[in-house]
Amino acid sequence: MTFIAVQCPHCDSEQIVKRGKTHRGTQRYLCQNTACARGSFLLDYHNRGCLPEVKQQIIDMSLNASGVRDTARVLRISTDTVLSELKKKEAVLESVNTALLRTLKPDERTVDIQRAGEAEMDEMWSFVGKKSHQRWLWHAIDHHTGAVLAYVFGRRKEICQPYYDSRESLSLAMF
Repeated sequence: MTFIAVQCPHCDSEQIVKRGKTHRGTQRYLCQNTACARGSFLLDYHNRGCLPEVKQQIIDMSLNASGVRDTARVLRISTDTVLSELKKKEAVLESVNTALLRTLKPDERTVDIQRAGEAEMDEMWSFVGKKSHQRWLWHAIDHHTGAVLAYVFGRRKEICQPYYDSRESLSLAMF
């Protein structure tokens, strides 16, 4: 008989008990630490999309302007897994730090505009259901760091067309 020390991957507790098996025969474990956020876990997942580090990478890639198909291909998981994880985190993901803005008084909100260097701006589109329901994503990325500076998502006529109408007056360089 062999003894394997099992630790919870979420809280590193050693207060672990067995909790039955999956339909594939993999052993489930239950963390009995009351402070643990998750509780139940497996030691080796058959599906890569269930791994906590893969779930975090989905969010990170999304915030860095990677598309759903791109994320699924790089992480070798299903596009459905990517979409379901993004839907779960939708309430927490915001393009503006509104929690910080709520703590500041209106007279403390100053904007310091500085030249950031070179930025790249790109657009991509996809459709929802059928091609007549197109949605566009525009994003600006810092050329040197790869950080997302700004993004906007929606219908082209409502969001992106004003940019095309005013670009001559702004004398922006197009490549």
